[in-house]
Amino acid sequence: MNPIILSILNLIRGQSGEIPLSNFDSSFIFEKLTEIENSVGTLSSQDGFIAPAHVILLAAGVVIFLGVAGEAFFKRTGIPDVAFLMVLGVILGPVLGLIQPEAVLQVVPYFAALALIIIMFDGGLNLDIKHVIRTAHFSSTLAILGFILSVAMISIAAHYALGWLWLESILLGSIVGGSSSAIVFGLVRNVKISDETKSMLSFESALTDILATIVAFILFEAVLAGTFDLQILQETIGRAVVVGLVLGFGVGIPWMYVSTKLGNAQHGYMLTLGILFVLFFLANSFGESGALTALVFGLMLGNKNHLARILRFKLPKIEMDDPTHNQLTFLVRAFFFVFVGLMASFGQIEYMIFGILITIAVFFGRGIVARITLTKRFSKLDKAVTNAMIPRGLAAAVLATYPITMGLPNAEAYPQIIFFIILSSVIITTIGMGRSKNIPPPEPVKGGFVKPPEDPDDTSNDESEEIVDESKEGGFVKKVNSQE
Repeated sequence: MNPIILSILNLIRGQSGEIPLSNFDSSFIFEKLTEIENSVGTLSSQDGFIAPAHVILLAAGVVIFLGVAGEAFFKRTGIPDVAFLMVLGVILGPVLGLIQPEAVLQVVPYFAALALIIIMFDGGLNLDIKHVIRTAHFSSTLAILGFILSVAMISIAAHYALGWLWLESILLGSIVGGSSSAIVFGLVRNVKISDETKSMLSFESALTDILATIVAFILFEAVLAGTFDLQILQETIGRAVVVGLVLGFGVGIPWMYVSTKLGNAQHGYMLTLGILFVLFFLANSFGESGALTALVFGLMLGNKNHLARILRFKLPKIEMDDPTHNQLTFLVRAFFFVFVGLMASFGQIEYMIFGILITIAVFFGRGIVARITLTKRFSKLDKAVTNAMIPRGLAAAVLATYPITMGLPNAEAYPQIIFFIILSSVIITTIGMGRSKNIPPPEPVKGGFVKPPEDPDDTSNDESEEIVDESKEGGFVKKVNSQE
């Protein structure tokens, strides 16, 4: 029998008997805990890169359990579960050694691609295109100014504090220059802020993920060559936007009609997933990362009823709300954050200090950008959540591995610094959102987005709907009394 299971059974068997308190020996528990610790230590000292299959399945079961519990905890308290899942990854990887870093690096390209397209597609499905258009200028300004400021601060710090060359410093800044759509999409869905602010933050994070990926890959080649060409950067970004929009719209518009026809088919969702994978392949073949394509494709399918009215064709009254997609997105998201923890590397203490301090600087820079961008139409609650939304995640974790595989200078430093930036940014976001949940909206309408004075007509209807939603979900903002 597996030594871990045997130790647990012995512990339970010993506790199940009636042991008088006067004769209770406290060393018993410590002996059994020592046996379990020794069993895990034996398991982690194996020669292979990964533990046996049954142990990995046990770890996967724990991840799923904590993912479900963390999501319920988030809905109750407003505290994200991301940090807990990342710490679990650290325990499974660097601490217990159940999965070695070499095995993680081999899986990175495949799991990262799957996580990227599923999460971006899910984000597009849950975005209201009307809100996206309405707040597009806010999203673009936040994304561009925030990305530039973050890259500038991190580059200057890396150049003078770590002594890196300017190209290497800018590369580090571009990798962690934007917020993670994988985290932001999950956070804003369960936060009782305005729909406009949700769309703004989601679209901003998607844009910065795309920016970070494009700029980083150009800088990878620039570091190897020792030169940087701004014209190449402009051409690459332009080509990525064109390819992403053409593929997303070109396939998304006809497929939203086909998917509705297949709404009751047994494998309708799997066909949509297959189309998504093909689109990702085509986007990469034409020089685009696939992130924008997946986002636009999801946006088309998520808003097909509204788009059908604009394009003047009829759709059958069938909603594409396959529970398989929700379960798949949950699994990918939960395992991704544990995956980030598995990549943790605790080497030099100065990298940890640098990562934490630069994240604090990015947080204050975020406040400056938000103050410049957001107008008086946004409530105090919306602004507080926007200020706190600085989590780094998927793009940064994946891009951190490329310097090692490409043999760039200081390659081993990137995963160490970026892990601490990811973890500390998530903690700061968690603290900020925890403080924001105590801020009441200015009125029980739209979660706090202050409507222009000329749009007072639809207040009563929205008010009743929002109060019902809050009573059902609990949410980020406490339930509002209808008498107020």
